[in-house]
Amino acid sequence: MNRVTIETPETDRMVLNFGPHHPATHGTLRIILELEGETITKATPEIGYLHSGFEKLGEDLDYNQYITITDRMNYLSPLCNNVAFSLVAEKLIGLEVSKRTEYIRVLMCELSRIADHLLNVGMLAVDLGAMTAFLYGFRVREDIYDLFEAATGTRLTTSYTLVGGLIRDIPDGYDKAVLQVLKEVDEVTNDIETLLNKNKIWLDRTKGIGIISKDDAYSYGISGPLARAAGIDWDLREKEPYSSYEDFDFDVVIALNGDVFDRYLVRMEEIRQSVKICREVLEKMPPGEVNVDPDLGFSLPPKDEVYNSIEGLIYHFEVTMPNRGMTPPVGEAYVPTESPNGELGFYIVSDGTRTPYRVRTRPPSFINYSIFSKLAEGHMLSDVPAILGSFNIIAGELDR
Repeated sequence: MNRVTIETPETDRMVLNFGPHHPATHGTLRIILELEGETITKATPEIGYLHSGFEKLGEDLDYNQYITITDRMNYLSPLCNNVAFSLVAEKLIGLEVSKRTEYIRVLMCELSRIADHLLNVGMLAVDLGAMTAFLYGFRVREDIYDLFEAATGTRLTTSYTLVGGLIRDIPDGYDKAVLQVLKEVDEVTNDIETLLNKNKIWLDRTKGIGIISKDDAYSYGISGPLARAAGIDWDLREKEPYSSYEDFDFDVVIALNGDVFDRYLVRMEEIRQSVKICREVLEKMPPGEVNVDPDLGFSLPPKDEVYNSIEGLIYHFEVTMPNRGMTPPVGEAYVPTESPNGELGFYIVSDGTRTPYRVRTRPPSFINYSIFSKLAEGHMLSDVPAILGSFNIIAGELDR
């Protein structure tokens, strides 16, 4: 009997550019993919398309002016960036802000976390073909932006914090508006999970895809929801609390599998925990001023005083003019914070002048993205949007 030999056809290796114009990159990212058929054999990320010199700009701006630059890094949750830089500048100078200021900062950071997670989950769903979940999340996100506009005067580039305080206090009746939006967030979170948690297509596209092991998370320095989805019990709000986070009762959300599905679940539960923190902030909100004593020379006067009194105008110039105003001591400082994507920190070196000698950023997107190549290899081409979407890479924070 003759034996029939079936030869496996050889396929040429294909090089494919994923981005920088692909809609699933959500920004100017490029990934050079090498494929054998539909299977990825190598993935090489190329970054730097959005490099804006944010760190170098810090050497020519005073500490309050640099707050406006932090808005442009993670532009989905700019208030978290504002707070992170203010904290490290205050540590460098030795300023202590009021409890009310700290509570308002926590409120804004947690509202930002909710908005950021809702958009991330929604866009991940869009990339995998589920449009309705995105529309649910985007609608309530706009209501959160209405809250930001009421407090800060703008929706995106907020520049709300100051070194030593805030631009202004929250307006009257703000607590009622926040509670109404939080109620909507609870409803939308339940609706999104009803749509996705048992959806067979969603489960097939996310379960077992892009698994980050606990050992790899430690090795690559992964933080935020990616690390917690891999089983690492680490949240800076609990482990190294700042801005009075120790006053609030919340759970650190942990998963075990480290895949795209678990990263989605972690973010959904973190939304609920952020709602819990926001409600507790409003219940415990202390009275008081939101800026340090103006006689210290570190805080700007209120805008109504600047516009309506000669004393306020003169004091504003005293703080902002060259060779005057805020002059921190010689030294260096770093404060880590838990942004929606992971550990965000600013490192400042001061030479005793009104502008920093050096400013460096520890951006979570940059560190988390380092493991992407390893995760993509061996997966199908169609899995790339799922893995990348679960990372929530923000190009402005990645490139700086």
